[in-house]
Amino acid sequence: MNRRQALRNIGLGAGVMVVGPSTLSLLQSCKNEPTYNWQPTYLSASNGFILKEVLDIILPKTDTAGASELNIPEFIDSYMAEVAPESQQKEFKKSADAFASAFKKEFDKDPGNGTPEEFDKIIAKYLKATPEERESFRPKRNTETQDPQEQPPDEEELGEEMNQDSGALAYLETVRDLGIWAWKTSEQIGENVLWYDPIPGEYIPCGPVEELGGGKAMSL
Repeated sequence: MNRRQALRNIGLGAGVMVVGPSTLSLLQSCKNEPTYNWQPTYLSASNGFILKEVLDIILPKTDTAGASELNIPEFIDSYMAEVAPESQQKEFKKSADAFASAFKKEFDKDPGNGTPEEFDKIIAKYLKATPEERESFRPKRNTETQDPQEQPPDEEELGEEMNQDSGALAYLETVRDLGIWAWKTSEQIGENVLWYDPIPGEYIPCGPVEELGGGKAMSL
């Protein structure tokens, strides 16, 4: 099963998100905007470019629309600017900067000059990491026996830059989850790819899969 087929059959692996009126409004406003004469409203221009490249790897265009075609980068940028709570805004911006730094460290170049192959490689490094590798991304304490109350505050608590590895992982997990959520919630995917019933509600205790969406997730 390829990545896109898996997305058709599953919901958000990280949990369920509730789509409120303001979020639906953003999804509609982003639907018809020009694809890439785009200046981010929340992220910097360079981090906006990174967001697009990352989403094009996670949600590429295949036989169904990809992230760029559905303007998901614009949506996530607008969501952070207009809907997300302030704490989430700050964490996302710091994690975006951490990912940019991790990319530069990995490839010795600015992310703006990165290739799709390089973005694919660094995404795999973090999102396909083993539990042991993920643990290694976390900042290390000075000693294992030191009282946690005596430890210096984390960089995040001081409002400084995030640790590159832990921040890059957090960034990619957030972009992945928001991207899949937006992809599944979009009108084009909801009506043409997922199981779409404009008037749901009929109780069918048992029936053949072929008559109940063919195994696809329901869009409403």
